[in-house]
Amino acid sequence: MVGNRESTTMPAANPRRIRVLVVDDSAVVRQVFAHELARDTSIEIVGTAPDPYVARDKIVELKPDVVTLDIEMPRMDGITFLRKLMRHYPLPVVIVSSLTPQGGDLAMEALEAGAVDVMCKPGAAYSVGDMSVELIDKIKAAAHVKVTGEGAKSPRAATSAAPLALTRTTNKVLAVGASTGGTEALVQLLSQMPHNAPGMVVVQHMPEFFTRSFAERLNGISAMEVSEAVDGDRVIPGRALIARGNYHMLLRRSGATYVVQVKSGPLVSRHRPSVDVLFKSVARYAGSNAIGVIMTGMGSDGAQGLQEMRKNGARTIAQDEASCVVFGMPKVAIELGAAERVVPLDQIARTVLSFASTT
Repeated sequence: MVGNRESTTMPAANPRRIRVLVVDDSAVVRQVFAHELARDTSIEIVGTAPDPYVARDKIVELKPDVVTLDIEMPRMDGITFLRKLMRHYPLPVVIVSSLTPQGGDLAMEALEAGAVDVMCKPGAAYSVGDMSVELIDKIKAAAHVKVTGEGAKSPRAATSAAPLALTRTTNKVLAVGASTGGTEALVQLLSQMPHNAPGMVVVQHMPEFFTRSFAERLNGISAMEVSEAVDGDRVIPGRALIARGNYHMLLRRSGATYVVQVKSGPLVSRHRPSVDVLFKSVARYAGSNAIGVIMTGMGSDGAQGLQEMRKNGARTIAQDEASCVVFGMPKVAIELGAAERVVPLDQIARTVLSFASTT
């Protein structure tokens, strides 16, 4: 598991704007990004670069807080540049690329190389307006992440954790939501879940075409069967379903069986998929038969949904501040009183299984 980002909390409001460098070989893309990002008063575009060589010089000269980086560029590809950057001049990088089904593996590789987050360029899946909202949020989240360079380990990170034991199979539903920093947090959580763990439904904020590669990665490290969710999939013990990028995932009940509904729709809590959408459906259809977990991430998506879950009798958990990459979503949930327990990342699996075994 890659751990090149130290955990950090969100600092108090600071009037200083976030300095951003846009790196993309397309002059049109550079112009659109610079225009859209500059509309947010908390962001300052300090420069743009058409390739990694120009970007290297501008990073040294301009000292940006965050870099947006394309993957496919001339002279040097974005992932090679990212690895060099993490080794010699580590700073938060958000990958913004035209991700295709084949590009999902590249996105996974970019995260493992040190990128804070990944998103799609405007296209069939995104309008420019949707892209702007999401990119601004990702840049703000990235600005709060302390990047320490390739090979550094996050506090509490577990490189390999043996799955924990669950004494009996349960038909409970485990709903999990995460955003910035969540890809590595989910690796740790899933690596500790036993083969008969409660059926799991997961929303991790990520682009379309990335979620399948991410699910395949999780499937390789977990005793559970992990896959990208398909409409109508059953939620059963030992199976984890990852919400497809750019689609909401909801829990539904068909007789005595839980299934997922995968559907399009507007952004909710500024996201698609939205943790709130998932959690609220779990609150409605599973009630006290559910366990909810909210993990590292910027913003507030999932906090209200977790609150509804708890009001409907579910057991609820929030990741603690010290182990979060960005203490945003869990913080809001805790402030709302939505979290029954607040625990470090390396104790979430154990707490979940304790709830599943005793209730």
